[in-house]
Amino acid sequence: MALDGWIKGSFTSATLTRDTYRKGNGPVVVVVHEIPGITPAVERFANEVVDRGFTVVMPDLVGTPGREVSGKYLASSMLKVCISKEFTNMALNKTSPIIAWLRALARSLHNEVGGKGVGAVGMCFSGGFALGMMVDDIMIAPVLSQPSMPFAFNKARGADLNLSPDDAAVIAQRASDGCQVLGLRFTKDRAVGDRFTSLRELLGDSFIAIELPSNKPSDHSVLTEQRDEASVQRVLDFFAEKLL
Repeated sequence: MALDGWIKGSFTSATLTRDTYRKGNGPVVVVVHEIPGITPAVERFANEVVDRGFTVVMPDLVGTPGREVSGKYLASSMLKVCISKEFTNMALNKTSPIIAWLRALARSLHNEVGGKGVGAVGMCFSGGFALGMMVDDIMIAPVLSQPSMPFAFNKARGADLNLSPDDAAVIAQRASDGCQVLGLRFTKDRAVGDRFTSLRELLGDSFIAIELPSNKPSDHSVLTEQRDEASVQRVLDFFAEKLL
């Protein structure tokens, strides 16, 4: 299940160490996988980012890199996310601890590679992580694909952006200063809840929303499993506009 052409490494910040997979040259884009892990569809998208002229790093947060999606695999990865203290999957108005690690990873890569700044894309449970990474000025191309955490078991959780009040204030100021955020979702995706309304309230005109009509209730993964080609190209163009 090895990822072809990707260089496996690891990154440690504070007490947390995670494997990483790296490929390409150019400005840095951090691609954070969805549940259940770095699937072939996630790798396909990441390779397309590489091909547009970027250094791409994929953290391995849960699952087995290269493994195909299955019901059992989805369930086991979901359980790991639910019980891990690195992910704030239930609490409101709180930034997930993993975001501090991702911010440190992005800073380290930017110090090494250089450029105007870095980009990031999160998907599903990680969909809001790039938003949290906006606390740092180097994050200039954040992409949120079907942000789904904290899990939308009720209306309040479905509107929550997985941010502490202090982080939300910094991010709102960065948006006011002109940092744009690209968001993608299927319109009937219940996992996203009402977060796009919250994003509009927080970010104002700096929030670029791509909302796709749902063809079936299971439509969820805009860039991977239920891939929308036009949306993939829009994300690639967004990275090019901001970083190249």
